[in-house]
Amino acid sequence: MIKKAQHKRSPCPVACTLDILGDKWTLLVIRDLFLGRIYFNEFCRSPEGIATNILSDRLERLVEKGLVEAYVTKEPPIRDAYRLTAKGKSLRTVLEAVAKWGLANIEGTEARLKPIPNRSSK
Repeated sequence: MIKKAQHKRSPCPVACTLDILGDKWTLLVIRDLFLGRIYFNEFCRSPEGIATNILSDRLERLVEKGLVEAYVTKEPPIRDAYRLTAKGKSLRTVLEAVAKWGLANIEGTEARLKPIPNRSSK
């Protein structure tokens, strides 16, 4: 299998990070993982209304970049699920900073999404 060459705009760490996280949906998928969402249909029910083809693409890219791991649940019903890797979990402070900035600077924002009960995202 031939690997695609990775395109980087520059070696700048901000540019390189934006190459992975800098689209409209990726950080929202990561946010949902922190909130305990693990199943495809749970991501689809997020209030932003991500299209299924875009969600599939973002999950695939996050797995490819080592931020998310795909796995099969052991408890019934057995199905595909996703979880953050250690690398993905290290984005917690980034998300917290973005949320804090939005609450302080964008009128009408509110922290209202609640974690899914009985699931640990830690």
